[in-house]
Amino acid sequence: MKLERLISMIYKLLNNEVLSATVLAEQYQVSPRTIYRDIDVICAAGIPVVSYQGTKGGYGIMDGYKMDKSLLGSYDVNSLISVLHSLSSVFEDERAQETIERLQTIDAGHQQPSLLVDFETHRSASEALRNVREGILRCRVISFHYINVRNERSSREVEPVRLHFKYRNWYIYGFCRTREEYREFRLSRMMNVLLTDTTFEPHQEVPEHAKDAGVPGAVEEVVILVRPGALAEALDQFHEADTEFRQDGSMLIRIPVCHPLGARWLWSILLSFGSGAEVLKPPALREILKEQLQNALKYYEEV
Repeated sequence: MKLERLISMIYKLLNNEVLSATVLAEQYQVSPRTIYRDIDVICAAGIPVVSYQGTKGGYGIMDGYKMDKSLLGSYDVNSLISVLHSLSSVFEDERAQETIERLQTIDAGHQQPSLLVDFETHRSASEALRNVREGILRCRVISFHYINVRNERSSREVEPVRLHFKYRNWYIYGFCRTREEYREFRLSRMMNVLLTDTTFEPHQEVPEHAKDAGVPGAVEEVVILVRPGALAEALDQFHEADTEFRQDGSMLIRIPVCHPLGARWLWSILLSFGSGAEVLKPPALREILKEQLQNALKYYEEV
């Protein structure tokens, strides 16, 4: 639309010293004549556009022209730009990039960012995220295959409500048509995520919490003894846990876990420490890990 093009063009001119009519025409896929008319409209609106002649000529905003900075300070702007840069790279969102350009006009100094956020994902995950986000924005159902914590595979159809990045993973919150209730799904366990043509009405009232699509259970404290050689790795995995350092250089970690005897994600982390960590309680979890190690050793008896 013309209005959106005009607004976008103003921000591009504010963020660049000089832009030629040819460059602008290519970016907006219109003719140079249309750009000339747009510049006239922008000037009529009170924006001081200056025309520069020569081989490097084009259009720019008069030096000293500033946008109102009263709403956001430079710290706010830099932080927002950093986060939006990360999101736009994950979702390939042109609208986020346009917002970045608008924010940069507020921060005329273009300071070096003091905050960096990296949502790095592999290609298939990025495609799934884009499908989910498109489903949220356009109220379209997504379909996928899901593996729960019991390694059971099921087909799901979900009305996505929001995306949530937590615990270093993406989660999708929405109404599961298969289970007829709100659920939360971990993206890493979702396969063949497709955006269907089926639409749904926007969700006006959404419950604060949804069931995890895994296995419910009671919360129990898990106590882990971490030996000096595995401190950094343990803190990376359990950085918000209750810790206690001991005189011999080891560390005790206490974490509340929902149904730890069925929490395979926890088993994997603890087993990855090798001899660097030992579960002290609950005793039943020690037995489970011992059995897991013995079963794994069977595959290496001939080595």
